[in-house]
Amino acid sequence: MIALKNIEYAYFLGIGGIGMSALARYFHANGVEVAGYDRVESPLTKQLVDEGMSVHYLDDPKLIPQKFLNAERCLFVYTPAIPKNHAQKNELINLGFQIYKRAEVLGLLSRNMFTLAVAGTHGKTTVSTMLAWLMQFAETKANAFLGGISKNFNSNYVCAENSNQLVVEADEFDRSFLHLTPNCSIITSTDADHLDIYGTHEELLNTFQKFADSNKDCLVIKQGLQIKTKAKQFHYALDDTAADFYGKNFILDGMFYQFDLQTPDGEICGLKSGVPGLLNCENAIAASAMALMNGLDAENLKKALQSFAGIKRRFEIIVNRPDFVYIDDYAHHPEEIRKTYESLRNTFPGKKLTAIFQPHLYSRTNDFATAFACELSKFDALILLPIYPARELPISGVTSNLIFDQMDNPQKYFVEKSELLTKLKSMDLDVLVSLGAGDIDRFVPQIKAVYSGE
Repeated sequence: MIALKNIEYAYFLGIGGIGMSALARYFHANGVEVAGYDRVESPLTKQLVDEGMSVHYLDDPKLIPQKFLNAERCLFVYTPAIPKNHAQKNELINLGFQIYKRAEVLGLLSRNMFTLAVAGTHGKTTVSTMLAWLMQFAETKANAFLGGISKNFNSNYVCAENSNQLVVEADEFDRSFLHLTPNCSIITSTDADHLDIYGTHEELLNTFQKFADSNKDCLVIKQGLQIKTKAKQFHYALDDTAADFYGKNFILDGMFYQFDLQTPDGEICGLKSGVPGLLNCENAIAASAMALMNGLDAENLKKALQSFAGIKRRFEIIVNRPDFVYIDDYAHHPEEIRKTYESLRNTFPGKKLTAIFQPHLYSRTNDFATAFACELSKFDALILLPIYPARELPISGVTSNLIFDQMDNPQKYFVEKSELLTKLKSMDLDVLVSLGAGDIDRFVPQIKAVYSGE
C-alpha cells in the first residue's frame, strides 16, 4: 500500500457513504486534496463539497482529475457497494492503479493507534458514537471513525489532537472488520444478517469469533453471546445481574431514563441518558464499560452521558408535541425493529404506535420476511413501502408483499413512496416512527414540516 506520508491526493468511489465520507474527512483534515464520485447528491455529499472536497455524480472516467492519476501520490479507495461494471473503477484497474477497500485503509490508519472497536450486527453505530463522546471527557480523549452523524460532533469523523486513542465502528459487512487489529472491542450482537455475504449464520458467527480473537487486550461482550477468546472478557447487559456491567433502578422521566450502573468496582448512581429509550440505556452501559476501563472516571461519565445528544437516524426525535411524537430510526433488521418497538411501548404506554417501514435489500427481505412480519405486526398500524434495492439487482418473486402478506395486523397498508404523505394525513396518529436503511430519510423533512407546522 502507498505510504501515508506520500499521499497528496485521495480519490473515493462512493464518497457519499457514511464510512467513506469519514475517511475522506480524515484525509482532507490532514492536508490531502480529496475528490470522489457518488451515485446521487445527498445532504452528506453537499457537506463534503462545502468543506472543500470535489464530488461529481456521473460514472465517467474522464471526470477523474488528471493530477490524481499518479500512483505514487494518490490513494484510490472504493466501497464494496460499487458495482462490478463501474466504469471509473474498471478504468483505474486497466490503467494499473491499485485501489483499496475502505476497510483496508481504515485498518492501516488504526494500526499505529490504541484502537477501541465496536462490532455487532446492530447497535454498533450508537455504541461507538457514545463511546467516542464519552472518551472526550477522559484525559486521553480519542479520535473516531463513525458509522453515523453524531449530533455532538456534527460529523462522522472526530479529530482529537495529541491523542493516540481511536474509536472505530467495526463493520461485519464483507468481513471488513477483519482488517482491524483492535486493542479492545465491544461486541453488541451476532444475529443472522448479511447472509448474501456469509451464506449461513454459522459462518457469520465464525467470522465474529475471528474478529474477537484479533483483540490484543480485552473484550466487552453482550451477556449471552457465545464468544470465547484468550483476551480478558467482561459482559454487559441492560439489567441481567449475571453480567459484569448492568443497570438497575431505572426511572423513566418523560422519554429519558435515570439509572444506576453496577460495575466490577462498585456502583455508580444517578446516571441520566441524554437519548430516549431502554435500548439506549443498554447501549450506554456497553459504552460506559469500555470508557471506564480506558481512563474515564465516574463523575465525568455522569456529565458525558447526560450531554450525549444522539445520532441522526438512531431513535432520533424529530417532532415532540404533547399530542404527537415523530421518531426516525435506522432499524432495518427484525431484531432492531423488536428493540425499537419495545422502547417505544415502554416510553409511550397506552399510545397508538404507527410505523413506516422501508425494507432494505432484496436478499435481506427474502431471508427474514417472516421475522419482519412478526415484529411489524406488533405496531398498532403499519405502512409498508417498496424494497430499497441499494447495491442489489431484483430477485424474482421478492417484493414487500413477502412481508405484507404474512402480517397479522388489521391496520396494515402498502403504499408507493409517492403516496406516503397523503396516506399519513388520512390517519389518526399518536406516535409515528419511520424505520429503514434506504432512502426513507428523504421523507423526514417533509413529515416534520407537516406535523411541526414548519
